[in-house]
Amino acid sequence: MWLARIHVTLKPVVNDPQGLAVMGGLHQLGYTGVESVRLGKYLEVRLAAPDRAAAERQVDEMCRRLLANPVIEDYRYALDEAPNAASAAPPAH
Repeated sequence: MWLARIHVTLKPVVNDPQGLAVMGGLHQLGYTGVESVRLGKYLEVRLAAPDRAAAERQVDEMCRRLLANPVIEDYRYALDEAPNAASAAPPAH
């Protein structure tokens, strides 16, 4: 089992109106030192694959086909072996 931590961000040449709105809000709150804000997406995907290379191929394909728009977005990911779902669950109360 693998855990992919995926970051999707707008390409630097793409205007980010949400980032501009957040920056304006931060300025209104007194954070005048903020010079820029860029928004993006963070995803965690658990997947089964026989090895790291196969998991990387799947994650890369997922990003190219659905999770990121390659025309306006870039993506990067980190891939780690995921802990067993049963051991990762919090204890029942």
